[in-house]
Amino acid sequence: MIATLVWICLAAIALPFLAYPFLLWLRATMAPDPVVGGDETPQVDLVIAAHDEEASIGARIENALALDYPADQLAIWIGSDGSSDATVAIARGYEDRGVRVLDLPRGGKAAALRALVDASAEADGGGEILAFSDANSDWPADALRKLVAPFADDRVGGVAGDQRYVEDAGDEAVGERSYWSFDRALKRWQTQAGNAISSTGAIHAVRRRCFEAPPADATDDFMISTGVIAAGERLVFAEDAIAWEPTAEPVGGEFRRKTRIITRGLRGVLYRRALLDPRRTGLYAFELAVHKLLRRLTWIPLGGLVLLAPFAVGEGAVVAALPAVGAALAVAAGAAGLAIPALRRVKPVSVAAYVVMVQSACAWATIATLSGRRVARWEPQRAAHPTAESSP
Repeated sequence: MIATLVWICLAAIALPFLAYPFLLWLRATMAPDPVVGGDETPQVDLVIAAHDEEASIGARIENALALDYPADQLAIWIGSDGSSDATVAIARGYEDRGVRVLDLPRGGKAAALRALVDASAEADGGGEILAFSDANSDWPADALRKLVAPFADDRVGGVAGDQRYVEDAGDEAVGERSYWSFDRALKRWQTQAGNAISSTGAIHAVRRRCFEAPPADATDDFMISTGVIAAGERLVFAEDAIAWEPTAEPVGGEFRRKTRIITRGLRGVLYRRALLDPRRTGLYAFELAVHKLLRRLTWIPLGGLVLLAPFAVGEGAVVAALPAVGAALAVAAGAAGLAIPALRRVKPVSVAAYVVMVQSACAWATIATLSGRRVARWEPQRAAHPTAESSP
C-alpha cells in the first residue's frame, strides 16, 4: 500500500515536470507548426503601468525612447496607479519627447492598463499592436522589433517575450534563473507545437483586436495573453525579444510576492476555465491544465512523499523508499537553504530552496483561492530598473 502511494505521488510530480516536457518536445520535433516572421514595423502603443516607481520610471522611459524602432510608429504610454511619490513628476518630464502620461486614482494595475489602452485607442485610432512592460524592465534596443516580428504571420494574435534576470542578483537568483531556463525551453517547444500557454508582464504584445481588459483579481499578463487563445488566434514565444529584470527581494518578501501572484494566477485559470475544454482549444486545454494547475499543485504529492518516507523505510520497500527518502532530503535541504542564506551559495541547495519556497507559496495560494480570497491590488516590491551595465 505504501509503495503504491509513493508511485502515485511520483507520477503526479513526473507528469508536469518530466512527461509533459518530453511529450511536448516530441510533438514540436515531429510535427512543428512554424511561424513566419517579418521585418515590418506596425504602429505600436507601449503601455506601462506604475505605482510608486520613482526609483525606476525615469530609466524605464529612457530605455523605451532608446528602442530601435521608428519614432513615428511608437507611442509610449505611462499610467500612474495612484502613486504617492515622484513617479508622475518624473514621467511628465518626458512629455516634451512624446511620452504620454496618465495620473490615475488608485484602482489597481488592471484598471490602470484598461485606462491606458482606452486612452491610446482614442489617440489617432491607436496602434495595431499593444505592447506591455513592467516599470523596472530593461529592453535591449532591438527588443521591440523582435517582439513584433511574428505578427507578420496573420495567424499570430499575441507574442510572449523572454524575461531574464541579471547575473549578479545574489544567491536567491540561482533557483529562479534555473526555473526560467526550464520555462524558456517549454515555451520554445509550445510555440513549435502550436501555442505558448501565456506570457510574462515584463515583455509581451497582442493585436489590439485581441485585447480584453483583465479583471482586478487575476494576473494581467495571463488574462491578456490568453485572450488571444480565446479569440482563436496563435500565441507564440519570441525568445530573442528579451527583457532584463533584477531578481526579486530576499526570500521572505519573495514568498509573499509569489503567494500573491499564484493566488491571482489560479483565479485567472478560473476566469479562463472555458479554455480547459479540449473541444474548443484542443491540445492547449491539456497544456493549460498541466502547466497552470498540476504544477501549482505539486506541493501535494511532494508533501506526500515526505510523509511516506519513514513508512516506506519501515516496511523495507527499498525501491519505493529511495525516491521518498530522496524527496524528503531534498525538501530538508531546501528548508535549510531558506533558513541559512549562506547555504544557497551551493547551486543544488539554492534550487531546492527555490522549489520549497515556490511550492509553499503554491500551497498558501491554493488555500486562499479555495477560501475565496481575492487579491485585487498590486504592491510592487522590487529592485530598481537594471542598468545596461548590469545586464550580461
